Amino acid sequence: MKRYDYLIVGAGLFGAVAARKAADAGKKVLVIDRRPYPGGNIRCERREGINVHLYGAHIFHTSNRAVWDFARRFVEFNHYVNSPIARYGEELYNLPFNMNTFYAMWGVKTPAEAAAMIERQRREAGIAEPRNLEEQAISLVGTDIYRKLVKGYTEKQWGRDATELPAFIIRRLPVRLTFNNNYFNDPLQGIPIGGYNALIDGLLDGIEVRCGEDFFADRARWEACCERIVFTGRIDAYYDYRFGELEYRSLRFEHRTLDLPDFQGNAVVNYTAREVPYTRIIEHKHFEFGTQPRTVITYEYPDAYGPGKEPYYPVNDARNTALCERYKALAAADPKVIFGGRLGEYRYYDMDKVIESALKLEL
Repeated sequence: MKRYDYLIVGAGLFGAVAARKAADAGKKVLVIDRRPYPGGNIRCERREGINVHLYGAHIFHTSNRAVWDFARRFVEFNHYVNSPIARYGEELYNLPFNMNTFYAMWGVKTPAEAAAMIERQRREAGIAEPRNLEEQAISLVGTDIYRKLVKGYTEKQWGRDATELPAFIIRRLPVRLTFNNNYFNDPLQGIPIGGYNALIDGLLDGIEVRCGEDFFADRARWEACCERIVFTGRIDAYYDYRFGELEYRSLRFEHRTLDLPDFQGNAVVNYTAREVPYTRIIEHKHFEFGTQPRTVITYEYPDAYGPGKEPYYPVNDARNTALCERYKALAAADPKVIFGGRLGEYRYYDMDKVIESALKLEL
């Protein structure tokens, strides 16, 4: 095999951006991925004229103009604004939590009334300094909204009781005392016109890519072909689980094509009741304002992680954080490899942060 400056293991977003950065710097690059196609978890598939997000809803949003301008080198974005709906039984609520939500829940009409209701319920719950996710959520939105719209959804997603989850998981949840259903505060957001495959294809244009190649199946050969490795897989797997395995939560997707033009009238509807087995239904045509005569929906089920399943969410509790630090210490002393992305860094990343991190690599 010919010699490369960089072997990029993983053709997802981080790997594709890293490959583009290296190629633009004049480096000889090879990208490999065990899946039969590039794109990682932002891969789309064309069905019924609709770009279906195969691995869950992905909405691009950022406040970083440099990241936005970089992405737009390869694809143009539409003006999609994420405004999901929460469904609890037969009740519907706007997300993120805002005055529309508070009015539907309590009948309050002003920010002062909503803030007073939340504060009253926080005091009644006896919460001073939140110690876990449940107490943090009640402090943010009150007991009623927590019980209907947070508790069941969160416990399904993480597979454990909300009192056992750290408070920081819920702190990033937007809460507004305005009638604004825009989920993200970032001023720049949208969906790539033509789907995320167009973005990945642009990033990897002119770069050698080999799909269906497993790094671990022939590790010595891959390591010998390059000066350095950018590894976007599991950091614990790279070091053969020397200190033990890091924990993850997984997801399972059930895609359905329906013979009707519109199923739910919105791209994302969250199902927050604990007894409903899925967390949300995605209707993909609404990401791109589609008018196709048929529609494609996806049921998203939370799942325990295990062999043969995809690791999606790192479980960033104290035990796993300490374990990850031990692997990062190995990485810091290893000049051959650079770790990046959701699995390589063991952290949950929004897409703009993935791009930002990859662009900061010193290649």
